[in-house]
Amino acid sequence: MNVLLIGPPGSGKGTQGDRLAERLDLEHLAAGDLLRAEVEQETPLGKRVKDMMQRGDLVPDAVIIGLLMPRVLAAADANGYLLDGFPRSVEQAVEARKLAETAGATPDAVIYLDAPRDVLMRRILARAEVEGRSDDNEETVQNRLRVFDDATSPLVDYYRDRGLLHVVNADQDENAVTEEILKALGVS
Repeated sequence: MNVLLIGPPGSGKGTQGDRLAERLDLEHLAAGDLLRAEVEQETPLGKRVKDMMQRGDLVPDAVIIGLLMPRVLAAADANGYLLDGFPRSVEQAVEARKLAETAGATPDAVIYLDAPRDVLMRRILARAEVEGRSDDNEETVQNRLRVFDDATSPLVDYYRDRGLLHVVNADQDENAVTEEILKALGVS
């Protein structure tokens, strides 16, 4: 099974990604975590994207696709993947789809975690205090939410039009969100 998990920052993609990957025995690929690891390790890629991430801007398509697609294809070839935080734009989705189709690794379902803006802000700022993530400050979060609205929101229509989209209310208890996702995927 190959699943995409999309939603605005703070919607619970990481939490649900971990839970679902374990429950469904899928490889959890979190775009943001992979990028933050590159920055932390001060790799050439990390140095290239550090400032973009701190501003809350999207990393260029070629960079993120180059980082993720080899991992996605390998996971799809194994037991499947649960990919969160990618694609972030319709352009990325179209390019990734081309690569995935040739390898038989296209997603079987897309879960969109939907939550009100005030809930997202509260969650992200609380996470920043706990995890100390430099890309989780109020100014950056506001920008990330704007970027999401501009670039990522059209993905909802893109995947709805392809018949893959399942919208899940992310403004509820984590267990309830997980159960709603599993139901959408037809898994008990």
